[in-house]
Amino acid sequence: MRLIFGVVSLLFISLVTFLADEIAPGDLATVRAGEKATLAQVERLREELGLNRPWPVRYVEYITKAVKLDFGTSAIGTQKPIKETLSKAIPMTAKIAFLSVLIAAFFGILLGTTAAVYENRFADRAVLSLSTLGVTIPNYVLLPIMVWIFALNLNYLPTSWAPDGQRVASDIFYLILPVIALSLRPMATLTRLTRASMVDTLRQEYVSLAVAKGVPPFRLLTKHAFRNAILPVLTVIGTSFGYLLTGSFVIERAYQIPGVGFEAIFAITQGDTPMILASTLVTGAMFILVNLLVDLVLPIIDPRIRESQV
Repeated sequence: MRLIFGVVSLLFISLVTFLADEIAPGDLATVRAGEKATLAQVERLREELGLNRPWPVRYVEYITKAVKLDFGTSAIGTQKPIKETLSKAIPMTAKIAFLSVLIAAFFGILLGTTAAVYENRFADRAVLSLSTLGVTIPNYVLLPIMVWIFALNLNYLPTSWAPDGQRVASDIFYLILPVIALSLRPMATLTRLTRASMVDTLRQEYVSLAVAKGVPPFRLLTKHAFRNAILPVLTVIGTSFGYLLTGSFVIERAYQIPGVGFEAIFAITQGDTPMILASTLVTGAMFILVNLLVDLVLPIIDPRIRESQV
């Protein structure tokens, strides 16, 4: 059932994007013809591309080809196949999002648990203050600040991504700044959620009973409290992936990282309709797949969810 809802959501995303392009001024023929083309040349190209057909016919044709991973060709430059461009861009965006969510989840859960254990003490107040700061600062502000400090002043890290053949170290070295900048906001959110969930769990009767029985503190946290407190956090980790995908658009463009976000923003500025449609569809598919994965993992962690589904 979730898979069906995912497919329907993906179709809705593609339809909205397609219609938005349909009502926008200009079209693919206008972009390919260029600014100096005459009206007759544009109309001739529009007929060759099949843009004079009704939009429902063109949308069904587009979806039929997209299912086969055929997104057509780019409208600008050498007009190379979009599938070829995305096949190189998707792994980069996935790597950035995965590393970001990994860092955000690890430190968010760690800091949130620490704050809950030391509730209303200095550590708790310090973590809450830092997490509030992390939520309020957007990544497009944070990245330039980090570049100015660590790249321009301290000269520890590169100022931007380097093309193939020009990198002096592994890809991870060039991704440190963008990944950290992208992970801080979801990290702050997960910190606050983990703290709230853990505080609520530690106040439950079964935890008090475990304390009365002399269960060691570490075992109490890991076996009794953490497993129940982590469930809402896992759900938010899945939804945070969507933020990381869209947030990576700005990060990739600012840091010149050749990912889906970089290609999508460049396509928007150039009016490259096929690339815009394809990047939106691919990003939506990645987001839906991650949330489906979270839905599959939750019943494994908590048998109560599995029993309620049955």
